[in-house]
Amino acid sequence: MKRFAIILAGCGSKDGSEIHEATMTMLAIQKNGATYEIFAPDKPQHHVVNHITNQEMRESRNMLVESARIARGNIRALSQLKADDFDALIIPGGYGVAKNLCNYAFKGADCTVDADVERAMKAMAAKSKPIGALCIAPVLLARVFGDIEITIGQDRGTAAAVEKMGATHVTTGHGEVVVDKQKKLFTTPCYMLDANIVQIWEGADAIVKAMLRSM
Repeated sequence: MKRFAIILAGCGSKDGSEIHEATMTMLAIQKNGATYEIFAPDKPQHHVVNHITNQEMRESRNMLVESARIARGNIRALSQLKADDFDALIIPGGYGVAKNLCNYAFKGADCTVDADVERAMKAMAAKSKPIGALCIAPVLLARVFGDIEITIGQDRGTAAAVEKMGATHVTTGHGEVVVDKQKKLFTTPCYMLDANIVQIWEGADAIVKAMLRSM
């Protein structure tokens, strides 16, 4: 049974991991005969957003603690992830990826990636193990690996930014997966497009299937 490591960035589309994408990724992994373990950085998230008003709240939350809500408590700090223990790595989207796992939301193409996230990605890549990224998470791949082929869907601004980082962007629709065969990188747009939850499932299922075929 193939084992996926999932990296989360908190809980909620505006300041953490996108809950639909995270949940559908877990479901896709198990429905396709694999298993997973969930990780998140044990660090404060950039800020907390009221998901009704879209206003920033005056409080601080920890990414690991918040991600545990999605993981139902079954989660470990990202610093404990060992590439030897897993066959693949996958990262759902959500604005927290661009705020917490990197600072793309504030720095654009000049962003930097969280040290633990970069370490995990490079460790998997060094062993030629597939890495998947949904929604906005492909910006992490562009920043860390540079000259690769990815998709974030159809958003011109984000496409231009990842190309400035050295990546080649491919325009895609729902359920489509772009594969960089040389680096074993898999990307799909999900909520970077106007989407419903069925389309999120289709994207999550498609990327997991594509990753499993490569193993």
